[in-house]
Amino acid sequence: MQLRAAQAEDPEISLTGLIDVVFLLLIFFMVSTTFERQAVLKVDLPEATNVSAPQDQPDSFELVIDSSGQFYLNDRQLLDGRTATIEAALVEAAGEDRTIPVILRADAQTPHHFVVTAMDVTAKLGFSRLSIATERITEEESP
Repeated sequence: MQLRAAQAEDPEISLTGLIDVVFLLLIFFMVSTTFERQAVLKVDLPEATNVSAPQDQPDSFELVIDSSGQFYLNDRQLLDGRTATIEAALVEAAGEDRTIPVILRADAQTPHHFVVTAMDVTAKLGFSRLSIATERITEEESP
């Protein structure tokens, strides 16, 4: 007869099943999730080849940026390229109408940050119709 108490063994918990379930749930959610790309500002990027000449466009604003970063709104030079200046010029020209298309024309040598600034300002003001103008090249000119 044993008078001593038998040594109690520590219970063992197997985490293998739990890890399997977690991985299965992770895979399920990854497969069932849909990724939707949403842009705040829709940009129409016209193709540079086989583009027909622009037809009579409705009232639109033409925001031009030259190679030195100088901004022009409808052939009127802006004082500087600061965000506040561009905003003020667009608000003055458009009033409350944000459906008027904005055509962005930038010189090929224009630093990228000027174009991004112009796009940010138009998005901030609520203009949703922004087009980036390109020059039309013919089949003979293409490399």
